[in-house]
Amino acid sequence: MASAILGRMEGTPPPERHYNIHTSPEVMAGVYANFANVSHSDYEFTITFARVDHEVEEEEVPGVVVSRVNLSPRLIQELADALNENIARWQVREGIRELPETGESPPEQPA
Repeated sequence: MASAILGRMEGTPPPERHYNIHTSPEVMAGVYANFANVSHSDYEFTITFARVDHEVEEEEVPGVVVSRVNLSPRLIQELADALNENIARWQVREGIRELPETGESPPEQPA
């Protein structure tokens, strides 16, 4: 009985949590990245986002880091799961748009 008073009873789901996260308009606007690099150590994963100039035909491609995020292994797994789920939803939505009966044509892909 003490466990019911001090914590959740076994088998009951945790209460739903709502996050109230604040940010500045500058951070909310985000940054553009067209390149990402993922690396890891024994303790964390690091994702480095950059904006690179792919139109340069030289051996060395210029770029600038726009953000770098360090994540715990548990959070990186949750992020990977969320990305996979959202990519699947996006693919379904795009597939529906390409059906002949919708009348919409898919966006032009760059060559």
